[in-house]
Amino acid sequence: MSHTVSDFIVQRLHQWGVRHIFGYPGDGINGVFGAMNRAEGKIGFVQARHEEMAAFMATAYAKFSGQLGVCIATSGPGASHLITGLYDAQLDHQPVLAIVGQQARNALGGSYQQELDLVSMFKDVAGAYVMQASSPAQVRHLVDRSVRTALARRTPTALILPNDLQEEPYEGPPPAHGTLHSGVGYSAPHVTPREDELDRAAEVLNAGKKVAMLIGAGALHATDEVIAVADRLSAGCAKALLGKAALPDDLPWVTGSIGLLGTEPSYNMMTDCDTLLMVGSAFPYAEFLPKEGSCRGVQIDIDATMMSIRFPMEVGLVGDAAETLRALLPRLAPKTDGAWREGIEDDVARWWKTLDDRAHQPATPVNPQLVAWELSPRLPDRAIITSDSGSCANWFARDLKMRRGMTASLSGGLASMGAAVPYALAAKYAHPDRPVIALVGDGAMQMNNMAELITAAKYWRSWRDPRFIVCVFNNEDLNQVTWEQRIINGDPKFEASQRIPNVSYSRFAELIGLRGIYVDSPQLLGSAWEQALASEMPVVLEVKTDPEVPPLPPHITLQQAKNFSLSLMKGDPNESGVIKGAARQVLETILPGKE
Repeated sequence: MSHTVSDFIVQRLHQWGVRHIFGYPGDGINGVFGAMNRAEGKIGFVQARHEEMAAFMATAYAKFSGQLGVCIATSGPGASHLITGLYDAQLDHQPVLAIVGQQARNALGGSYQQELDLVSMFKDVAGAYVMQASSPAQVRHLVDRSVRTALARRTPTALILPNDLQEEPYEGPPPAHGTLHSGVGYSAPHVTPREDELDRAAEVLNAGKKVAMLIGAGALHATDEVIAVADRLSAGCAKALLGKAALPDDLPWVTGSIGLLGTEPSYNMMTDCDTLLMVGSAFPYAEFLPKEGSCRGVQIDIDATMMSIRFPMEVGLVGDAAETLRALLPRLAPKTDGAWREGIEDDVARWWKTLDDRAHQPATPVNPQLVAWELSPRLPDRAIITSDSGSCANWFARDLKMRRGMTASLSGGLASMGAAVPYALAAKYAHPDRPVIALVGDGAMQMNNMAELITAAKYWRSWRDPRFIVCVFNNEDLNQVTWEQRIINGDPKFEASQRIPNVSYSRFAELIGLRGIYVDSPQLLGSAWEQALASEMPVVLEVKTDPEVPPLPPHITLQQAKNFSLSLMKGDPNESGVIKGAARQVLETILPGKE
């Protein structure tokens, strides 16, 4: 049998270290699938239920493994289905290669079936490198450059393969003018700022009396360095959502998440600080950062284009977070006045008590905050937690206490629904020996996560650790948007858009061969988590939660208070529910004295 272009591509990807490809087959990409079959397991194929989910898996695999994520799809709709997941990779700066089929070269330009202008279609999401192959001798450098570009720039790239080219005999580039002779291999460089810039940054930080730090995904590998600098500066640390695992929450000066899903201590610290040190974060919401002109700022980021776009920084240090913090530390003078950090620690201690109280407020039937609160102390060592977008992300952000060795992520910059289960599946391929928990709202579950439970049912027996739990918050409501309608827009809940069907997710799990657990009582929640975590097969834990527990930001503005009152005046269909129990506790500043 001749060595085809597809055989070469699979071999070359293996040389680059690729061991898993996520995707869905189709006639436009059959040549590559045939080559993977002939490669006899050198690269494992993970069959998603939908190409979009395969791209989410590739993104999450890159996040959890630190390696290249690869997804594959056929021509036409298969290729277009990848786009959302690839935008997730682009906005969260993850290296992902998309391999897609195309119609035969002789047919291109003739409005052939499933013929799309794929180069143009991928140009925005994979603009760093998107190419369509036209000859066998070209394929070598297309593979090499697409992989190397994805790794070096931490971005998605795309390789488009006409289906007839995939089956042609492979020929390497000849030793002639007009050919390219590429090679395999990439090593990330050590990137640190110039000495004079480090000195400038140290001058700013040493002058500050009340230093606040904001830590993002760029600091996930720099935990020790962040702690050392925070201790030297006597600073408090807030965490952007993608940086949730960068610092353990048992440190008393870690204020937790920041922003719309954030905590009061993070908000208070940013309001009162005189100096801000931002490390590896593209946190987008300026209203939760210090007011411009109120404090000085230093930023560390590997990407110079992200400098000073959220807050006008006085010094921008372009470099790897760990390397830069290590270089900065000897230049920093210890803070002798401990009042600032002591105040932060007191605020954090009060906040954890507040969250405990809120989680145990009565609800109908289960307080959704309690779901995450009961999980937190039961999280196994080295657990990986994923979350979907929606109200469940609030409880993931605020109530789960991360410990050293744990990992967590979600669709950050894109904030797409439907990512939690494919993220969890990818985590199992990055770390098959670690327990994985996905937190999912029922809206995202119905959108596409239910289908990916079938993927778990197909593959779970091959995982070294079978612990795989999908926790579904079933409240029959697109809850985050419902509260945004009330608080941001001043509109009552719009039943036609917000109410969703009640589905038995736990019974669906049993139908496809997984274990289902249903909880509609807060007293059963703790034992349900223990059963799920002890299970020797994947579990869907379905909890019937109260949609009227508000996932509100840590600080309610006057305008938001007015909007909420206006929504009630307009006749919210759940008015009686939104002003009692846990909602009453959170909204008491908006509705003083209301019973």
